[in-house]
Amino acid sequence: MTYLDYQATTPLAPEALEAMLPWLRDQHANPHSPHRPGRAARGAVELARDRVAALLPSRGRVAFTAGATEALNWAIKGAPTGRVVTIATEHAAVLDSVAARDDSLVLPVGADGSVDLAAAERAIVPGVALVAAMLVNNEIGVIQPLDALAAMAKRAGALLLCDAVQGYGRVPIPADADLVAVSAHKVYGPKGIGALWIRDGVTLAPLLHGGDQEGGRSGTLSPALCAGFGAAALLLAERREADAAHVERLWQVARERLPGWTINGTTEARYRGNLSVRRDGVDVARLMSDVRDVAFSAGSACASGSGRSSHVLRALGLSEAEARSTIRLGFGRYTREDELAAALDRLDAAASAQRIAA
Repeated sequence: MTYLDYQATTPLAPEALEAMLPWLRDQHANPHSPHRPGRAARGAVELARDRVAALLPSRGRVAFTAGATEALNWAIKGAPTGRVVTIATEHAAVLDSVAARDDSLVLPVGADGSVDLAAAERAIVPGVALVAAMLVNNEIGVIQPLDALAAMAKRAGALLLCDAVQGYGRVPIPADADLVAVSAHKVYGPKGIGALWIRDGVTLAPLLHGGDQEGGRSGTLSPALCAGFGAAALLLAERREADAAHVERLWQVARERLPGWTINGTTEARYRGNLSVRRDGVDVARLMSDVRDVAFSAGSACASGSGRSSHVLRALGLSEAEARSTIRLGFGRYTREDELAAALDRLDAAASAQRIAA
């Protein structure tokens, strides 16, 4: 099986697994207990917290959560009263949470997938409480101009929430962000843990009640999951240049192997490990059946089974047919160039066979 679905989840780094094993096998203390085993568990949690924080802006704190969905819900629902401004291509965890607020505005994007900055300038004015924007889009890989949005938010007296799930450790996070959501399993860490970085001086209403273990977030932390996240973050820092160079090579391979496909979104401001492409007339469900030993996606895993075409692709102005003829290919640290080339050749051949048969 060739795995090309890195946006849905990444393989667990061996180093992250090794960091987790002692806490799964030998040590079981609650990190919030005051006895010696509890303090040892707490030490593992705090080491992980420091490692995760090292890739985030300064002058803030990391609060561990059960994942990015919780982090985003907490940031949006716990923010001060006022209008929330977001973007049409955001993750459902953002769009649905924003819709739960009393006052919200969703900004359009252009055909390149980037937010309309003129519309943003008109919308982000005094009275806006929060601007929520994704750093790297999970479906099309487009990098939004977060620095410009952060400046607008600051002028308006609003908080900026950066959904950095797909960009953490890979794409610079704006220094003026007030809230940053991240997830371990998108960066070679374990599933079931994420974090919300909160700038010093920012106060959020709790989303969960019952202990306040994380200063506004209640719930017993897992030392194993924290340790795995911390190890993954440390690897991101140590391998940043090597990972980026490897992904760039894979991107070039992918571009060469799919000459008849159209890329969705800009090819410039984009994370290279995400390739969203379409080809007229392709039946994606049949393509998945024909090439079963290649794991790829028709869009976001979070929307799979909904029966709807991608809201992200529709926001770019794609027709229903174009959106439904799109596949998403994700690759990264553990993808080999030769296996990527072979998998793409098979996908391209299967798509061509469909067109001939039609």
